Amino acid sequence: MRDEVTGHPVRIGLAQINNSFSGQNYLPYAVGLLQSYVEQQAADPQRYQFLLPVYKRIPVDEAVAALADADVVGFSLYVWNLRISLEVARRLKARRPDILVVFGGPQVPDRSEDFLRENPFIDVAVNGPGERGFLELVEALPGREWSAIRGISYIDAAGGFVSHAKGDRREMSEVPSPYLTGVFEPLMAARSDESWIALWETNRGCPFSCTFCDWGSATAAKVLSFEIDRLYGEIKWFAERRIEFLFCCDANFGILARDVEITRAVAAAKIEYGYPKAFSVQNTKNATERAYQTQKILAEAGLSKGTVLSMQSVNEGTLESIKRDNISLGSYEELQRRFTRDRIETYSDLIIALPGETFDTFADGVSRLIENGQHNRIQFNNLSILPNAEMGDPAYQEKYGMVTVRTRVHNVHGSLEVDADGIYETQDLVIATHAMPLADWRRARTYGWMSALLHFDKLMQIPFIVAHEISGISYRQMIEAFMNEAADDYPLLRGIRDLMLEAAAAIQGGGSEYIYSQDWLNMFWPADEYVFIKLTAEGSLDQFYSEAGGLLRRLVGERGATLPLELIDQAIRLNQSLIKRPFSRDDATVKLDYDIWKFYQDRLIGRDASLERKPIAYQIDRTSQHWTDFGTWCREVVWWGSRKGAYLYGNRPVHAEIAGHH
Repeated sequence: MRDEVTGHPVRIGLAQINNSFSGQNYLPYAVGLLQSYVEQQAADPQRYQFLLPVYKRIPVDEAVAALADADVVGFSLYVWNLRISLEVARRLKARRPDILVVFGGPQVPDRSEDFLRENPFIDVAVNGPGERGFLELVEALPGREWSAIRGISYIDAAGGFVSHAKGDRREMSEVPSPYLTGVFEPLMAARSDESWIALWETNRGCPFSCTFCDWGSATAAKVLSFEIDRLYGEIKWFAERRIEFLFCCDANFGILARDVEITRAVAAAKIEYGYPKAFSVQNTKNATERAYQTQKILAEAGLSKGTVLSMQSVNEGTLESIKRDNISLGSYEELQRRFTRDRIETYSDLIIALPGETFDTFADGVSRLIENGQHNRIQFNNLSILPNAEMGDPAYQEKYGMVTVRTRVHNVHGSLEVDADGIYETQDLVIATHAMPLADWRRARTYGWMSALLHFDKLMQIPFIVAHEISGISYRQMIEAFMNEAADDYPLLRGIRDLMLEAAAAIQGGGSEYIYSQDWLNMFWPADEYVFIKLTAEGSLDQFYSEAGGLLRRLVGERGATLPLELIDQAIRLNQSLIKRPFSRDDATVKLDYDIWKFYQDRLIGRDASLERKPIAYQIDRTSQHWTDFGTWCREVVWWGSRKGAYLYGNRPVHAEIAGHH
């Protein structure tokens, strides 16, 4: 059926511009929901013709050309596509003034008057759930009678701002699956050279109200579920189309009892089809047993890229300030201990400069997590302001003295790609609060990088664990020693500290969160990884171990003259021999007076262990993995190794008599 006024079908263009990930692109799930809803719920679905969606960053003129034949274009807005989406819409409107431009998604402000007035080429902003509102907008074409449409905002013909209350989220049960209704089949056929990542919802909503997040505020607490048969059908769809990476968008996977069965269904699909190869979820906050069960199933099926434990802070006052005090820290710590025992790799998330967090509470929190068994990775995230989070309210920011700076968004391990259109995305980072002034923020940011370099990049993890166990010294004391005046006596360590402090100051000045290197894969590196590469490239690792060993030995020695300091020396030597380096191809043997490696392995999984004097030797396997190209080492060890902490060579014990006495 053709439109009675225009004489042709109503042509609909959709744009959900996502970043690529390791050469793969996301199927545009959010706009796929819009299409599936229109095609099922419209009074006459034949009235509408959908163009292929714009799903990744391409030159603006190409995006405009792809959408120019549309009568209405819907943009799904996120922090990573705001500026490019605005520019596409601006040029599109200039080319086709009659086109209806609709913006929705999490980055559209709930208080959208300023947003609409600053961007007059946007006709309508959709706030909250968008499927029904978008359908009602296109059904109203070619007229523009929008007075009864819920959840939209616009500037009317007289120049007045109009905003309607959001729609009911229960409408989501009416939204069919874009996967099962064939929405993506034309796109996948037309782009057969693409490798796709799938976004997936099993439920929508969040019962928590964390002030830094717009998830809970956007969904009004109640969790609503998609039907289980639909989910099983989608799992089969992903598997049959060989989707390698499945990213679950649920705010709290594991919050429902059925999530364990859903996880088993994904694992069964991998066994039957070989796909998906990875299934990433955001764990529920308080349901400890279900979170444990789902992650154990994923790990055993080889579907897990690591279990994320999103603490954000371990300071009770901070958790109260960000309305996260209803989430049990004990649940996280119990999960950490259980996963550690089962050798399931985990990552802990901490956010720097949350309201109420001081340098001391932050540093103590890092030490607490390590002592609880987190030896794989803490991800230290800078705090970014989202427009629809409670933290986006100027009154909230004033209350906590939050100082922000606008910076360009660079992806970690992303390349420095020069956009031909000169368009880049930005974010507002918090760089100070009442509790963490500017200087303390720089210290906290440096403390995070230093913790990563020394412990999680494993340059000093073995001697750190040994020193902690034999002397009781805290991880905070060891990490801070590399940051304070003690480091002044060691020129290389002093240089590392100063580099990190300067990188933190650069962020406060609006610079990148990461350090760019043209020589090292043309890539943005976290400061700790940049230092690891720099030490290796300059041939300074041996000097690093000499200075680090001297500093740690001095630190432990100050705690008691009777402590066996030769243990520190031998732990340093073992760690130094095990760290993966480029251009090394010959195996090595390390002779020790103590079985430090076994002790270290036992403590990694929380097993009680003791260090007894017993000569032993370890043969370091440098032949199974070796790198004759520096760039390949950067990629395979420093970058790819960061997710699993794979920085140490394999090794095996050899007979004690080979070790001899020394």
